[in-house]
Amino acid sequence: MKKRVLFLVGVMATFSLQSCVTNYVVSTPTTYTIEYKSDAKLTAIDNKKLETAKLQLLSSFANEKIAAAKVLEATLKNDEIARTVKFTQKIDDILSEAESYLGTPYRYGGTTRSGIDCSAFVLSVFGAVAGLNLPRVAASQAQEGERIEKEELQKGDLVFFSHGRGRISHVGIVEEVNADGEVRFIHAATSRGVMVSSLNDSYWGPKYRFGKRIMSQDVFNNNFANN
Repeated sequence: MKKRVLFLVGVMATFSLQSCVTNYVVSTPTTYTIEYKSDAKLTAIDNKKLETAKLQLLSSFANEKIAAAKVLEATLKNDEIARTVKFTQKIDDILSEAESYLGTPYRYGGTTRSGIDCSAFVLSVFGAVAGLNLPRVAASQAQEGERIEKEELQKGDLVFFSHGRGRISHVGIVEEVNADGEVRFIHAATSRGVMVSSLNDSYWGPKYRFGKRIMSQDVFNNNFANN
């Protein structure tokens, strides 16, 4: 009984081995040889190649930085130009609003298009277009903004006048500075209402005291550039 069992096991083992051999093909492995050089064995040519590659890499980094800097510079320049254009347009809008009052009669204490005085005219124009909350009277408006020399006056600046004793009593908005340096301003005059006059006038010239800039590029950038 024991002999029969052993025989059967042997036959089954032989059959399994033959089955495995039949289903698999054994191929000859391919051998690859990789040669490494230590730092000590690097030739002069190898060193030069490495140095060249290093310089090329550093140069590429430098070029990328230069390109990025140029892109940033161009972006900032374009932004500055855009802000300047918007600022100029805002000043033009202020003057357009002021000119829409031309012919409006003067009325002391008046604040509407039915009748308006000089300071109410200025605060109405800048309030409507720029949202600036200016004081009600000319003397207080004269305390606002940056003082500007007559030769540096630009469109949109305020010009202040005194009829006596040095107290500011009148205000207007610079409408134009022509090539000859003549400053023309729009204001609400007691004689003819809202009109355009010149600092060269024999009446207004001697009464002029100083100019103020309440809408500068910096003010615009901080409050309106992103609108």
